[in-house]
Amino acid sequence: MSVNIRGNSQLLREIQSRLGEQRIQQISDRALLAGARVFVEELKRQFATFKDQGYSLEEITISEPTGKAGQRTVKIHWRGPHNRYRIIHLNEWGTVNNPNPRGKGAIARTMRNAENAYRETVKRELRRGI
Repeated sequence: MSVNIRGNSQLLREIQSRLGEQRIQQISDRALLAGARVFVEELKRQFATFKDQGYSLEEITISEPTGKAGQRTVKIHWRGPHNRYRIIHLNEWGTVNNPNPRGKGAIARTMRNAENAYRETVKRELRRGI
């Protein structure tokens, strides 16, 4: 059974005309940051299972929301004095010498585990803002 929903574009235009473009952007930015925090919590739980000195956990960073091709995005990346961004992909995918490191697939697991919580958080923040 399929459902056909009509009027989404009209609804979005109505909300945008009532609140304004800038207010819509503020609401979406707040929702994106809240969702990113939920994702980072799960990411830290996954990384804690194989941490050594904890530098990968310390350097997880959430960027400010930016507009790209009409879409607001937030990046989660590694920045800090220990330069963990250089080796994160090695933990995720392995190397020729160590094809199965302890942290293999941690980011993929995080994405799978945090998907529902992320969506619920974004929905809640959008409803709160509107």
